[in-house]
Amino acid sequence: MGLSFCGNDRGSNAYSVDNGVLDNGCFVDALNLVPHVFLLFITFPILFIGWGSQSSKVQIHHNTWLHFPGHNLRWILTFTLLFVHVCEIAEGIVSNTQMESSHLHLFMPALMGFIAATTSVVYYHNIETANFPKLLLALFIYWILAFITKMIKLWKFAEASLGVQHLRFCITALLVILYGLLMAVEINVIRVRKYVFFANPQRVKPPEDLQDLGVRFLQPFVNLLSKATYWWMNPLIIGAHKRPIELKKIGKLPIAMRALTNYLSLKDAYEEQKNTDDPEKSPSIWRSMYRAFGRPILLSSTFRFTADLLGFAGPLCISGIVEHLNSTTEIDKTNKTGNMILGVYHMYSTELLQNTSVLAVLLFLALVLQRTFLQASYYVTIETGINLRGALLAMIYNKILRLSTSNMSMGEMTLGQINNLVAIETNQLMWFLFLCPNLWAMPVQIIMGVILLYYLLGNSAIIGAGVILLLAPVQYLIATKLADTQKSTLDYSTDRLKKTTEILKGIKLLKLYAWDNIFCDSVEETREKELTSLKTFALYTSMSIFMNAAIPIAAVLATFVTHAYIEEDRLSPAKAFASLALFHILVTPLFLLSTVVRFAVKALVSVQKLGEFLQSDEIGDDSWRNGEMSMPLESGKKYKYPGDTKAINRKGRYRMDNYEQPMRRQLRPTETEDVAVQINDGYFTWGSSLSTLSDINIRIPTGQLTMIVGQVGCGKSSLLLAMLGEMQTISGKVYWSKLPDCEIHLDGNISGHDSGLSYEERSKNRHSVAYAAQKSWLLNATVEDNITFGSPFNKQRYKAVIDACSLQPDIDLLPFGDQTEIGERGINLSGGQRQRICVARALYQNTNIVFLDDPFSALDIHLSDHLMQEGILTFLQDNKRTVVLVTHKLQYLIHADWIIAMKDGSVLREGTLKDIQTHDVELYEHWKTLMNRQDQELEKETELESQTTLERKTLRRAFYSREAKNQIDDEDEEEEVEEDEDDNMSTTTSRRSKIPWRVCWRYLSSGGFLMVFLMVSSKLAKHSVMVAIDYWLAAWTSSNQRNESLVDPFANSANSTQNTEHHSYVPVFIILCGAAIALCLITSLTVEFLGVAAATNLHHNLLNKIIHAPIRFFDITPLGQILNRFSADTNIIDQHIPPTLESLTRSTLLCLSAIGIIAFVTPTFLIALVPLAVAFYFIQKYFRVASRDLQDLDDSTQLPLLCHFSETAEGLTTIRAFRHEARFKQRMLELTDTNNTAYLFLSAANRWLEVRTDYLGAMIVLTAAVAAIWSSSQSGLVGLGLTYALTVTNYLNWVVRNLADLEVQMAAVKKVNSFLSTESENYEGSMDVSQVPEDWPQHGEIKIQDLCVRYDPVLKPVLKHVNAHINPGQKVGICGRTGSGKSSLSLAFFNMVDVFEGKIVIDGIDICKLPLQTLRSRLSIILQDPVLFSGSIRLNLDPERTCTDDRLWEALEIAQLKNMVKALPGGLDAVVTEGGENFSVGQRQLFCLARAFVRKSSILIMDEATASIDMATENILQKVVMTAFADRTVVTIAHLVSSILEAEQVLVFSSGNLVECDSAANLLKQEDSVFHLLVQTHK
Repeated sequence: MGLSFCGNDRGSNAYSVDNGVLDNGCFVDALNLVPHVFLLFITFPILFIGWGSQSSKVQIHHNTWLHFPGHNLRWILTFTLLFVHVCEIAEGIVSNTQMESSHLHLFMPALMGFIAATTSVVYYHNIETANFPKLLLALFIYWILAFITKMIKLWKFAEASLGVQHLRFCITALLVILYGLLMAVEINVIRVRKYVFFANPQRVKPPEDLQDLGVRFLQPFVNLLSKATYWWMNPLIIGAHKRPIELKKIGKLPIAMRALTNYLSLKDAYEEQKNTDDPEKSPSIWRSMYRAFGRPILLSSTFRFTADLLGFAGPLCISGIVEHLNSTTEIDKTNKTGNMILGVYHMYSTELLQNTSVLAVLLFLALVLQRTFLQASYYVTIETGINLRGALLAMIYNKILRLSTSNMSMGEMTLGQINNLVAIETNQLMWFLFLCPNLWAMPVQIIMGVILLYYLLGNSAIIGAGVILLLAPVQYLIATKLADTQKSTLDYSTDRLKKTTEILKGIKLLKLYAWDNIFCDSVEETREKELTSLKTFALYTSMSIFMNAAIPIAAVLATFVTHAYIEEDRLSPAKAFASLALFHILVTPLFLLSTVVRFAVKALVSVQKLGEFLQSDEIGDDSWRNGEMSMPLESGKKYKYPGDTKAINRKGRYRMDNYEQPMRRQLRPTETEDVAVQINDGYFTWGSSLSTLSDINIRIPTGQLTMIVGQVGCGKSSLLLAMLGEMQTISGKVYWSKLPDCEIHLDGNISGHDSGLSYEERSKNRHSVAYAAQKSWLLNATVEDNITFGSPFNKQRYKAVIDACSLQPDIDLLPFGDQTEIGERGINLSGGQRQRICVARALYQNTNIVFLDDPFSALDIHLSDHLMQEGILTFLQDNKRTVVLVTHKLQYLIHADWIIAMKDGSVLREGTLKDIQTHDVELYEHWKTLMNRQDQELEKETELESQTTLERKTLRRAFYSREAKNQIDDEDEEEEVEEDEDDNMSTTTSRRSKIPWRVCWRYLSSGGFLMVFLMVSSKLAKHSVMVAIDYWLAAWTSSNQRNESLVDPFANSANSTQNTEHHSYVPVFIILCGAAIALCLITSLTVEFLGVAAATNLHHNLLNKIIHAPIRFFDITPLGQILNRFSADTNIIDQHIPPTLESLTRSTLLCLSAIGIIAFVTPTFLIALVPLAVAFYFIQKYFRVASRDLQDLDDSTQLPLLCHFSETAEGLTTIRAFRHEARFKQRMLELTDTNNTAYLFLSAANRWLEVRTDYLGAMIVLTAAVAAIWSSSQSGLVGLGLTYALTVTNYLNWVVRNLADLEVQMAAVKKVNSFLSTESENYEGSMDVSQVPEDWPQHGEIKIQDLCVRYDPVLKPVLKHVNAHINPGQKVGICGRTGSGKSSLSLAFFNMVDVFEGKIVIDGIDICKLPLQTLRSRLSIILQDPVLFSGSIRLNLDPERTCTDDRLWEALEIAQLKNMVKALPGGLDAVVTEGGENFSVGQRQLFCLARAFVRKSSILIMDEATASIDMATENILQKVVMTAFADRTVVTIAHLVSSILEAEQVLVFSSGNLVECDSAANLLKQEDSVFHLLVQTHK
């Protein structure tokens, strides 16, 4: 029975052509071979030559340039063609089995067609990449030939009266259509590109994006196959394994996805709606979103529907395979002869679908297609969501730049609201878009599923579906409850964070006063509340997980049990497992529907908030800024009668001056010509109908220094803002003149028609103004960027500005000089330093006009003088720039060319100092007395160590400690690096792809071993029971079939078998399902509560470790880093790890149990599993690394974006005054695009993974099916195996995604753990508390013997061999230059530093032996920076609640605070805000004094306590120390030697050594003493 092309059946004359050549079927088939062979012969050489020479071509870096017309259609048609060829091959092989001898012609041409089609698409792809369309002719000829040969075959079939019922006829007809369509596509390419038959072929360049080498996101440009499988991502994801992905690597966004493009399309859609007849109606954001982004959402929904419909192919194929598994052998031989046409066998179309192998292949293809479509749908929605977010962000930003200032200051729009819009609302809308197709896809999916179930099971299916539908609202309820609980948890955690921040800021004080435990407990208390809320959260989460797992079980139980009792026909394995698979499909949409509905509700709220924001007032309704939008309507509506507001004006007394002034003005004609800014009859307001500034008539002379003075709150700053157009004008005009000859004036209420015309002139008219606001505003950028502020860098000018603002010494202290990042996220500078940088910015700008709003407020006297002389008088005046200076420092008035004095919102006086001296003697005298007072302060300040030096000192301390920390960090890292010597690329990559098991174990163990044991055992039990249920179902349904064959079908004994079946199978089934539901509940609870337990322990340990850490730890660890552990990391541990852990264990166990069952049913499957497992291992390994990098990039690019928004909102006036809106917009677009690029790549990487794991899942299904068919095992078990194989496809990618997430989240545990290893202070001491006398120290005698102190064993000692003796009740002063060890001595008294030699003995007891709590609670100290905690005054004086009220009042009286506190509402329980901001610095220092007095200890240490107070307060302090502390030992550590001139004993330190020790008087007599020198220099 040799192989022959036409077969050699007996009696057939296969090769005869008597009836005509074309009537021989075999010849027609042979004819069909011709085009395929032709194509292969032509294309192979071209492909080989092409591939050989490709390297020599000059290529763009992307190997995908152009798409010829009809690109996607061609790929789709080719894929369909391949599929039809596969069907043809299958049909040929199956028909061949029915013949006597092998007929190659039945399947050979089809096989060749398959190869040719594959070649055609490879060939086409290469032509397209090379952009060489002439070669397409070969394909064109091939399609024509194939079309003709297939037509001949079809015609012959029709002649032989074959019809649609025969499969081969259908296949041939399909092929004819496909070849015809491909021919049409080819003709279209010729029509468009004109590459042949036309004289001038069209020249085409690749898209703009591809010419730009920066664009790395290729999804829109690659061919269809690469689009569907994300093949172009391979280099990126595999490369991530070698070196981390950086921002450079992901490049720029393609133009179509950039924020600007999308913003314009959204804005057009939004603005379009404004032009309607009804101007009052606000445009709908929903409609604009639909117009701008509707099409991709529709496309995505189409993909989604296709995928959902294909999803139902799975269960149907399973039922088909199981049904036909046993009946395969009995193919109906009877009509075999009837099907012999043209000498060969022809199958009926239905017959193919009864062949199990064919069904297995179909199942595989359906799965692959379904998954591809699903991922495509996800991708399209995500891309659209990201585009929408970019557009919304740009929209919000543009609105922020136009917000009216009054909105911000009147609190209608707070910074918080804006930040929420940016961080929360836009993301809500983005997520809504992601989930949007689900809204209409899911109901369809559910309805389809129920219909199919009904078709399989009849009425009992309705009951099962009913169970699911009834429980769905419960799901929704739980989901809403979850959202509420999350809110309350958030409130508690912000509260806890606030307390923690306070503790960390005042940690030094808490330790010195031994109050650390009290404050620690208050945090624990808040944490308890938070944990209660977390437990509720955990409960609801576990209920949600439980419902999700239990609903399908309950539904299956209800369905099958009712089916057993109601229906007549018995349940076959085919139906049972098909319906089981359907239930699995139904669960997902039901579970997700509640989430989607919740998101839809949130999206509605977000859109409403956005709409309100976009409708809020804008600036420039009434000023020169009216370019973008004029709204004369509004300004008219708000202020009908400008006349009325004048009536509200201040008392008429200043009117007189106004009438006199014009007369005086005419006396100086020289100045009137030269006016930079002029306001006539101005009435300005901050948005209420009352005017803030009234009757303003002023002018600012060009090129001169104008000063604006007046009391606090009289409207000086408002006047500047009114000139800048930030206030709303009620009436009046502001003139800005650039050129003296043309003064273009600006009307307050610009009429609508006028605004368009004069905008050009106006914008020219008001150029940028350099403006330094009163509240300093910095960018998150380097110092240099903050000063240059977008202007070109000019070294000379920059240097001059820095000197004028005396910033050089501060810059020298910064770790990277002027390249150091400052601002919110950078280094915290003090107020004075920030203010000087802002002034420097204003000086540096090359503008004609400079506005400085109280630049001296945060500066000390030396700096103010320097700035006035160098900066304002020299630097600005030399350039003849117009300067307007608001100030309180009246001593500078002598420098002013023009003075404007304000009072109560109107101008009191205007003129030169001489004018005022002659015309308003009273005012001049008043100023003189004020100046004298300021001069006294000046003297006092000079003898005090200036505030600036203090600021610099704190900065230096911060850095000194931070550098030390960095060294320590490096050492740690070196220890961490594996001990391998060859730390080359390979080991680093292996470290990057390792899963942190150690940390996972740490996390689990902190949850408690019992919980871990419970979790593991319940999980295993649950999954075993789930498997048992399905196995039992298989046994039950298979037994039915056996019963049927045993009992004679005609005998009426159906009832008896049914009864036995109920007796034996149903009860067990019910018990198993009940057990499974119970176990679902237990597992979901254990995981969540394990998470809560772990979170509780980790936070508790972290807090205790940190609060009890030595003070050195806080010096070297930045506060932000510690706070991060308490905020972000704790949040991850609290809320994110438990669900990830749950999901991971569930999906892993599901996959494992599925694979186990398949292996049990068909052991041969294990052979195929090996390569699949290897592939899976590599996919997850590469993905986890890349995903982590992209996640980091997404996080790190999000922060600058949010910061930029809040920064802009804070610095609005400055940005607008400088006229830098465009630059900031540009920056915002860049930041948005960068973040969107990272996010797009992250989601594309997720799709990459899911497509690959889904294909693996499909392979598992295919191998399982094929193995089952070959091994011909019991049909019930085969159904079981396939149903499980189907679930694997859903869960494989979850395993990897959860692994990747868990890895990222475990980093939080790792960080917390790294803090848990810090050393605590030794709280115990070697003495017992009982050995210490109750009233120790009674006398206050201090002996210091050979004392050596260092901060850390790795550092040098700061005090060396100090010996001193202090008698009881002595007043001792300690002095020395900065860094000589004075403060270290004060810390040594409290055992806060490492005393490694010698000892301090107080009243006979060595303090190092005492328990720390005892020691610190018996001494008192006043620190140099006053620390107050939020709460009540009582809490600040006596947190332990041990003192009576009288004692507290007494302390307050001594500190001269009694009257002030009495006046406060609540007295001792009056509120202290965070950091004591509601008291002045001096008052805060006095509270600290009172605090020291409340604790009546016989030793008081004052550490530079007078450094931050004014003269008056310092006198009080000195007096108190002399009287109230007369009988106590007082140790004063002095900055200013003058404060210890009365001391009975003075210790002088120099670089850690005690150099002099005697009474102050004696030391002063010795001319050569260090003390004498110090006194001299400080005078």
